Amino acid sequence: MPQIDAIIAQMTLQEKAALCTGATAWTTTPIERLDVPELFVADGPHGVRRVPDAASMAIGALPATCFPTAAATACSWNRSLLSRMGQALAAEAIALGVDVLLGPGINMKRLPTCGRNFEYFSEDPYLAGELAISLIDGIQSRGVGTSLKHFAVNNQEEQRMTIDAQVDERTLREIYLSAFEAAVTKAQPWTVMCSYNRVNGVYASEHRRLLTEILKEEWRFEGLVVSDWTAVHDRVAALRAGLDLEMPGPRPRRVQAVVEAVQQGELAEAALDEAVRRILRIVFQAAETPKGAPFDAAAHHALARQIAAESMVLLKNDGILPLAGAARIAVIGRAAREAHFQGGGSSHINPTQVDAPIEELRKLAGGAEISYCEGYPADDSSQPDLIAEAVAAAEAAEVALLFIALPTFKESEGYDRSDLDLTSHQIALIRAVAAAQPRNVVILNNGSALAMGDWIDGAAAVLEGWMMGQAGGGAIADLLVGAVNPSGKLAETFPLRLADTPAYLNYPGEAGQVRYGEGIFIGYRYYDARQQPVLFPFGHGLSYTTFAYSAPRVSKQTFRDAEGILVEVDVTNTGDVAGQEVVQVYVHDCAASVLRPPKELKGFAKVDLQPTETKTVAIPLDFRAFAFFHPDHGRWVAETGDFDILVGASSADIRGSVRVSYQSTAVLPSLLDRMSTLRQWLDDPRGQAAIGPLYAQFQTALQTVFGGDGEGAGPDIMHFVLDMPLPDLLEFQGDALPVAPATIIDGLLQQVRG
Repeated sequence: MPQIDAIIAQMTLQEKAALCTGATAWTTTPIERLDVPELFVADGPHGVRRVPDAASMAIGALPATCFPTAAATACSWNRSLLSRMGQALAAEAIALGVDVLLGPGINMKRLPTCGRNFEYFSEDPYLAGELAISLIDGIQSRGVGTSLKHFAVNNQEEQRMTIDAQVDERTLREIYLSAFEAAVTKAQPWTVMCSYNRVNGVYASEHRRLLTEILKEEWRFEGLVVSDWTAVHDRVAALRAGLDLEMPGPRPRRVQAVVEAVQQGELAEAALDEAVRRILRIVFQAAETPKGAPFDAAAHHALARQIAAESMVLLKNDGILPLAGAARIAVIGRAAREAHFQGGGSSHINPTQVDAPIEELRKLAGGAEISYCEGYPADDSSQPDLIAEAVAAAEAAEVALLFIALPTFKESEGYDRSDLDLTSHQIALIRAVAAAQPRNVVILNNGSALAMGDWIDGAAAVLEGWMMGQAGGGAIADLLVGAVNPSGKLAETFPLRLADTPAYLNYPGEAGQVRYGEGIFIGYRYYDARQQPVLFPFGHGLSYTTFAYSAPRVSKQTFRDAEGILVEVDVTNTGDVAGQEVVQVYVHDCAASVLRPPKELKGFAKVDLQPTETKTVAIPLDFRAFAFFHPDHGRWVAETGDFDILVGASSADIRGSVRVSYQSTAVLPSLLDRMSTLRQWLDDPRGQAAIGPLYAQFQTALQTVFGGDGEGAGPDIMHFVLDMPLPDLLEFQGDALPVAPATIIDGLLQQVRG
């Protein structure tokens, strides 16, 4: 790599400013006289969207493999599979001349209605972070960069360019930054992309605390920060805050604004140099990877089929699946012929080929007679004739397969869904077919949770196929006939209805602001805390076999901060077919000084088992598995006490638990102040020691006020007293105090603060 500081020393102010703004829609500004090449970026969460003309923002792109979207791949819970997908994406980027893929997206699924949820992994930050690490490592292992997005608190498409997300510090750290932190600190993506929205009043593109203080300084991010396309409002303010590269270009006025800001002393040239340094480091790193080597399209298509099969979730099965011996099968629904395999918007891929589910099913159905009915129209109209035709076909068959895709007019980047329902015609179709043919299977293609209360009781089986990628049609056929055993587990909760969801009363916001009033309680954290019934819980997924768990065990019953523990459990395949099980480890804090969820995912592993085979699954838990972010201390804190380690097949299917004792060695400064209550003094170990001699005096004074025998100061009065600020309590003693209350409190505070 060239000497970057030497190059910066030779650059003019104009060249520096130009480098920090895109030259085209997809490239940075080259500097030929200094041998600085351009950097070519492309959309790429689940496929390489390489447009032929770098100056064009058009959707049309060169052919590439369309892999399943993040909503699907997250349900594989398979780190190694995500890594393999990343390596394949990198090979295609190399073939198409792309240096950096704009992905993955790891924003939390705060709302099941978010139109971009198909691009995001999960409602859980730990799961999202772990999968992002694997995908990033896979891509970057081949010399292609990634762009982790959208940083930060970007959870709705409604007013996405301007909405101000109002979120408290603890919620920000534990839920909305946690996955980013894991991916940055453990995988070091080449770039991080800022979001459009505002966070607590400041645009993400100008948010110095997010971009510089947290991302670059605290997390030690080494790459460059790039804007989402057109997310920059004030280029100078954004540079000052830590946004290195503005996209897209060209933006000559923005370049000139930076030049003038430096000349007039409004922007330190050192800040500009730092942005240039970060950009050059990535530009030259990308240039080390030769481009143009062809990729194996057939092998990537096969990989996409495997990923899709592991990502699909069997939600319900009354024994009808896998299909066996059916001579007449009615295939109903236009998604069987016109595969609905990806979402709309910037991630739209031009696939190398597409498998139609009905054609793939014909290859595997053992000569069964397969009929086809359109079932529902492409638009939102109601066409009773299509339903009547489907009912007749279902009655004439031995089993009916309904392929139901949530249409793009209900779900896409750019807007949020208004409900969790299928179209009214699709619901009527499922109900009518189920009434005519009890042996029916509903296969869904969608990007996020659906409500199913109107029709699920009549469905014998439901297979969540997600936006399954170009090979998803073959994966569906594999699962239906039993060539592959379902192993997907939900990475998000499916609620019974939209009104049950955590953010229901805090969306879409008003007056340009949306308040994250549910705090840390999103997804299963909320449903657990409320004891709210759901349709399908987080982590749920059925198999064609069964698994038995032994009682979990831990490496240490009592441990300290840096030690961590190893959780082990034996898992046995108790069925007749090979299968994969996702073992999930949750942690419950038995007694905390802050409100915590009933349980939080802190570990998982996917294990492959033959019939009757038993394997020991070992999952490590470190300090962060037990910690919460303490906003007053400004750091992660794990408190001394007991924790329950819960091991299960889903958040609602806990197979065993073990209690451990955590011993903190951290010495935290006291948070007591002049107005702290008696309860707060007694709860603080140093405060309790300091105030001990006075406590007896308080009780004597209270007896004098509330009754000489002390009976007046009963439990109710003591509760009242415990919540009184210490100065008010001292006033009860009046002239009996040797000095003023303020002097006493100053002395106590000096003791607890050392």
